[in-house]
Amino acid sequence: MNDETLLARVSRFIGTLRHCQHLGIRAVSATENELVVELPYSDAIVGNPETGVIHGGAITTLMDTASGTVVICALPEFELCPTLDLRVDYMRAAEPGHPVYARARAYRVTSNIIFTRCETFQEDPEQTIAHCVGTFMRIGPEATPKAYRDLITGGDDE
Repeated sequence: MNDETLLARVSRFIGTLRHCQHLGIRAVSATENELVVELPYSDAIVGNPETGVIHGGAITTLMDTASGTVVICALPEFELCPTLDLRVDYMRAAEPGHPVYARARAYRVTSNIIFTRCETFQEDPEQTIAHCVGTFMRIGPEATPKAYRDLITGGDDE
C-alpha cells in the first residue's frame, strides 16, 4: 500500500472512534509501520484550569489511539487489534495552547501480537512529553465484520 492509501484507511478508522471525534484527533501522516496523529488543544482537554495544562488522560488516550491505529500501517489486511497492555511514562507537561502529536511505530509483528512504541511531542519532536510501549492482540481480519472492514478499506480488496 502507498502512503496515501494508508493515510486514507487510518483517517477513516480514526473517524469511526467516538472519543477521537469528541477530542478532534486526526491523522497527520501514515507510512509503513509508522503513524503520526494530532490532538488539537481545546478547553475540553485541560486538566488544570488555572494553568491550562492538558490532562494526562487526554495524552494517554492519544497514545493508545496512535499505538492501536498504527497496526493498520503494519498489516497487509485490516483487522481490529485490541489493546493488551500500554505502559506510559510522562516526561513533562504539554504547553497550553498548542496541539500535541503522537508518533507511533509498530516494531514487531507476530502471528498473535503487535508490539508498538509511541512518543508525544508538540513543536519539537525531540522534546518528548510522554512515551509508551504497547502490545495489541491480533484477532484476524475474519473477526472484523465485513461491512466495517469495507468502510475502513474503502471497499478495496485486500
